[in-house]
Amino acid sequence: MPTAPRSVELKLTGLVSSLRCCQLFTGLSPEDLTAIAGFTQVLRLAKDDYLFHEGEASRGFYVVQAGAINVHRVSAAGKEQVIHVFRMGESFAEAALAAPTGYPANARAVEPSAVLLIPKAPILELIGRRPDLALRMLGSMSAHLRVLVGALDDLTLKDVESRLLNWLVKHHRGARAGVIQLPGTKRVLAAELGTSSETLSRTLARLRDGALITVAAKTITVHEPARLVAMLRRNLGEG
Repeated sequence: MPTAPRSVELKLTGLVSSLRCCQLFTGLSPEDLTAIAGFTQVLRLAKDDYLFHEGEASRGFYVVQAGAINVHRVSAAGKEQVIHVFRMGESFAEAALAAPTGYPANARAVEPSAVLLIPKAPILELIGRRPDLALRMLGSMSAHLRVLVGALDDLTLKDVESRLLNWLVKHHRGARAGVIQLPGTKRVLAAELGTSSETLSRTLARLRDGALITVAAKTITVHEPARLVAMLRRNLGEG
């Protein structure tokens, strides 16, 4: 019996490796991962290409293989509100598998990206046979809900400076030597903060001129974390 072409084997191996990097599939057996990889599709997006639009019928859910995907909604007034920017190894849109109204938001690549589409019919069939996978997906959706709650909290910070200060304070806690790695470009950070690149640049410049931070292409170094916290509390009327 002829063996599969080498290119097909390599593609399958690459898909299995990408799926294994996703928390949703961590711990699955090689057989399960190979089965899922067998019906997974690779979608390549240029910067600003849309993966799906709000209300579009669900084709399945997604795992970011490379790049970054901005999931957002647009208000009646035309204002875009970013829900989350998903990056390599993260899954999203699992909830749409069971939603009769389709995708609840829009998804757009913020840089050249590769996304794995896990098609709806075969994954639902697998979930029906594997309750443990269903529990994993519930856990993933719970994590997405926590992100939404965090986003709602951030939106209570009305001005851009407060939102940026809040972001710096939160990310400084896990930074080594005060160096925060930026989530892609500054445009991506601006989208996460719900502002424009120009406004973000001006706000960063004010903090830099105050010797609070140093801004590089891919990092922000925090020099005065206590002063940042004090500024944030003052902006919130707490100090």
